[in-house]
Amino acid sequence: MWSKTVTTKILGYMRGFPKQRMNYGQSVVSVVEREVIKSRELEKDELRPLYMDFQATTPMDPRVLDAMLPYQVNYYGNPHSRTHAYGWESESAMEKARKQVADLIAADPREIVFTSGATESNNMSIKGVARFYKAKKKHVITTQTEHKCVLDSCRVLEAEGFDITYLPVKTNGLVDLQLLEETIRPDTSLVSVMTVNNEIGVRQPVEEIGRICRSRNVFFHTDAAQAVGKIPVNVSEWKVDLMSISGHKIYGPKGVGALYVRRRPRVRMEPLQNGGGQERGLRSGTVPTPLAVGLGAACEIAQQELEYDHTRVSMLSKRLVQKIMSEIPDVVMNGDPNERYPGCINLSFAYVEGESLLMALKDVALSSGSACTSASLEPSYVLRAIGTDEDLAHSSIRFGIGRFSTEAEVDFTAEKCIQQVKRLREMSPLWEMVQEGIDLKSIKWTQH
Repeated sequence: MWSKTVTTKILGYMRGFPKQRMNYGQSVVSVVEREVIKSRELEKDELRPLYMDFQATTPMDPRVLDAMLPYQVNYYGNPHSRTHAYGWESESAMEKARKQVADLIAADPREIVFTSGATESNNMSIKGVARFYKAKKKHVITTQTEHKCVLDSCRVLEAEGFDITYLPVKTNGLVDLQLLEETIRPDTSLVSVMTVNNEIGVRQPVEEIGRICRSRNVFFHTDAAQAVGKIPVNVSEWKVDLMSISGHKIYGPKGVGALYVRRRPRVRMEPLQNGGGQERGLRSGTVPTPLAVGLGAACEIAQQELEYDHTRVSMLSKRLVQKIMSEIPDVVMNGDPNERYPGCINLSFAYVEGESLLMALKDVALSSGSACTSASLEPSYVLRAIGTDEDLAHSSIRFGIGRFSTEAEVDFTAEKCIQQVKRLREMSPLWEMVQEGIDLKSIKWTQH
């Protein structure tokens, strides 16, 4: 751990340098500051910050915990044991959960495979389909704004000799459907496009993508971890062949998810792990009954409350954005303003460093992007893919609103944000130059 003295010295040394010359130094300072603040905050015996990071994870709904507890204590049988009551009761609970998941996305329960989460589901879909059909088809299409696990799975396939096309997206974050159609080849086996982006909240035109893929005899996979339980989903209408689902994104337990695999027309895939042949041979291993029950309960609750949740989240989202943008100039909402899930708001605050703003807003749990890559001080690859300037990409904050968010929390977050952005801008020489009418892009910064 760095001492406070060392941290102070580094901070003092870095003051006064132009922003473009501080990249390495800022990275060092940000890491040091982050570790010092993290240690200090965790040692405090005070109230925790309010939670506004619902895209990273969601708190478990108490009703989900109630459904899980009996299977943690009393009904502990292996659901694959077929010779006694302990196994039968666990199997019955598992199959009930399978139906609850299927009902939420308008699927057949036999098309649901339990996994450890959306990362495993994505890996299974992309690698499994590509490898099964590799004798005749060696081309896979995805986009540059997919979740890290999709992009990394595609890179693994590239190393195995597959041809991967990473489609660019438009400046609003949406896929160009004409470009997608032109990219599909006779040897294309799979198209993978996420439903709702985890960083900027844009909703891709999955219905149109599904139609294009079905007409060209290509399988369509969508990572719907940020969409299922939040917007209406119908796999038949969308013509989706594979869909990834995560438990902890819909107020369920961590460590469980599901993969929808269409039966007609049948999708064939090579399993990633082998063993006892559970889950139709696609995912061997004992299904954790309590987690499956929790996922099922979360899906049932989401289905019952989807319309109410969406209306309420939309209202809170509009309230937050209006409060911030009415008080602060030069704030940009990243992604399409209309085709989006309202609970995910990504704003860039010009002339403010995102890391500095996050640390200033220590009373609110926020994020500068995906939780899976937020340890990196590099600007978000999603924001770069939509053409955001590097300065703006570095100044972005993601606000996540969910089922348990309140108006008071939204108002508090907006007020704190307004206060801290104004304070940080007053300290910024760049902001001062802009107020004087200087065009920052016309300045040629020199390296020494």
